[in-house]
Formats: sequence, structure tokens, C-alpha cells
Amino acid sequence: MRILIVDDSSTMRRIIGNVVMQLGFAKDDFDEAEDGVKAWKLLCESHYDVILTDWNMPNMNGLDLVKKTRGEGAHQKTPIIMITTEGGKGEVITALKAGVNNYIVKPFNAEILKEKLDGVLKK
Repeated sequence: MRILIVDDSSTMRRIIGNVVMQLGFAKDDFDEAEDGVKAWKLLCESHYDVILTDWNMPNMNGLDLVKKTRGEGAHQKTPIIMITTEGGKGEVITALKAGVNNYIVKPFNAEILKEKLDGVLKK
């Protein structure tokens, strides 16, 4: 199982990574990127089973990354969970229309991430 964690905050990447490890994954099971540009480079080079991405990032934001991932490349069907502070109904609908499989509003806990991960991986 390979996971890609995309967030411009190194603290948030570490928190998400720690939660992923609490869920039984090893440090070697996930890669990190600080923006959509770096994430896209990793997606072009490797296989991932799930993408966890923030929305608000420099260079290429999470929504643009989702659109690019859904539109081209080998990860068009890869489950994507958006983890963001953008919690408005409009933002959730926009993200779902762009192709995210699930949505988590920060702050969150390990239980919420586990539930969302289980949900997208059982499809």
C-alpha cells in the first residue's frame, strides 16, 4: 500500500504521516510533497494506492492537482481524500465534482482519517 501525502505545511505532513503510521502503515509506505507540482512529479514516477492532499498550497493547489490527476496520467482512478481547512458546503461540492473521493476538514483525528481511508480503499 503506497500513500502520497501532499500539504505545504511540514507540520501537517508530519501529523498526517503519524496518523497513517498509527493506522498500521510503515514510514516507507508513504511519500510527501509540499505542493501539487512536486506531487505530480511523484505521481508520474511511482504508483500510489491513495492520495491525501491539502487544498491551499503554492505553485499548484490541491484542487488543480485533483483535476490534473483525474484528467491525465496513470492515477485517474486512484482514490483521493482532500484534507483541508476549507469546510464550506460550496468547497466540498467543488472538490467532489473535481473528483475527490472523500473530504476531511482540519482539524481531524486518527479515527476520522481511518474511517475515510477505509471507505475509499474498500471500493
